[in-house]
Amino acid sequence: MADALASVGWHVAPAIGRGDDPRSAAMGVDLCLVTVPDAAIPSVAGAIDPVPTTLVAHLAGSLGPDALAPHPRRAALHPLASLPDATRGARALLAGVWWAVDGDPAAALVVADLRGQLIEVPAAARAAYHAAACIAANHLVALLAQVERVATEAGLPAEPFYALAAGALTNARTTGAVAALTGPAARGDRETIARHLDALAPAERELYRTLAAAAAGVAAARDGSRPVAPNRHRIGADTMAGSSCR
Repeated sequence: MADALASVGWHVAPAIGRGDDPRSAAMGVDLCLVTVPDAAIPSVAGAIDPVPTTLVAHLAGSLGPDALAPHPRRAALHPLASLPDATRGARALLAGVWWAVDGDPAAALVVADLRGQLIEVPAAARAAYHAAACIAANHLVALLAQVERVATEAGLPAEPFYALAAGALTNARTTGAVAALTGPAARGDRETIARHLDALAPAERELYRTLAAAAAGVAAARDGSRPVAPNRHRIGADTMAGSSCR
């Protein structure tokens, strides 16, 4: 955030670290960002002396501005972006990402300076919003880590599978995820799934089964057959019970 804001003309004061006294953090600035783990936000915000003219904001996705009490001007400011390090994170924040903003209207000006886009998230939907964000980014990366492991174990490069994933993501974004689904679980192809499970290391099979069951459930809903919750499917080496996929 510091690098991104500085690059669009903000004067960024030195950061206050864990061992520093935070009481004066909101003094003499227009914006005070509380960038600490979610659970620590209320206590850190409470240790900062309120300044009536200073906007105090946090970057947590699952919390609203109430976590920043007792500051009179407060906002939740969450970027829908993956920020693995300062350099790539700043670049991502400047690329026009979506931001979930709640609280003081001035928070929208921060997003505008960073050329971002606003998404309105009602307070009651905040946790669900953040869950969707974690699935889209964190869970996707965890899945790609499995792709790398399986490919490496087979002596194959990962890059072709990243290209495949990029194509699938483009298709899902264009048509919607349900219409973009392909593959053996979507077709009810038990024999191919059995071969996959036999080829995978035992530690990789549970995640494969879970996601194949989810794919079968999506296909069942798409094809107009009786929707079955993904966790009710049993996809193993020789069975796909509960699936009505063609």
